[in-house]
Amino acid sequence: MNLRVVARRYISRRSKTKIIRLIEKAEAYFYRNDLNKLAKIFKTDKYGIHYYTPHYQLHLNKFRNKKLNILEIGVGGYEDPEAGGHSLRMWKAYFRKSMIYAIDIYDKYPLEESGIKIFKGSQVDFEFMKRVCNETGTIDIIVDDGSHINSHVIKTFNFMFPRLNEKGIYFIEDVQTSYWPDKGGTSENLNDKNSIVGYFKSLVDGLNYQEFDKPGYKPDYFDLNITSIHFYHNLIVINKGSNNEPSNFMINNQKPK
Repeated sequence: MNLRVVARRYISRRSKTKIIRLIEKAEAYFYRNDLNKLAKIFKTDKYGIHYYTPHYQLHLNKFRNKKLNILEIGVGGYEDPEAGGHSLRMWKAYFRKSMIYAIDIYDKYPLEESGIKIFKGSQVDFEFMKRVCNETGTIDIIVDDGSHINSHVIKTFNFMFPRLNEKGIYFIEDVQTSYWPDKGGTSENLNDKNSIVGYFKSLVDGLNYQEFDKPGYKPDYFDLNITSIHFYHNLIVINKGSNNEPSNFMINNQKPK
């Protein structure tokens, strides 16, 4: 009898999963510094279906050997408690000293393992999100791969970005929904602040708030704490830090006389 048939018949799903996990970890050992390879090994859609991992590598390589708290919103696999978690295992392999946290609206407890903890709840339930932040402590990297609903993404960012470490990085995936009306987006008014891309475009000018010719201008939280915004195909990256570089010309938002 074919060995694969025997395996399917006599090996439980959980046993198969354990075997697959062991194979993944063994393969990943040789490619610990290469996110593209790790994405393929762990079968996450962050490379192949999407092409996010080259951008992640660019922004995250310098943090690889640091001890970080990383939060991914969305685990994958929908209702199946044992499905999904591919990118969580990828992050664990890449950030070997870090703790990987995740949230999902479905119970994904069976996917937990050493170095990976998953909370059940909604990204727009902010009492829940407060509890998550209290348990994780300061978060260094956030990846929003959750509902992809425009209002959810924007509200989650407004709540979570202030809770991000001062030098943290915030990633938002699948921003193609910014153009899809069924997800709250639009392909007509591309500057609509209710759409994901429109909203983050509206924050770009704040990078240069010191140059505004507006005497008495009071910078808001995002003016003061976003140091760069990067737009890629279906991906936005926001770097947090003190945006306090002075103007080379303006003084208190006025041209000198």
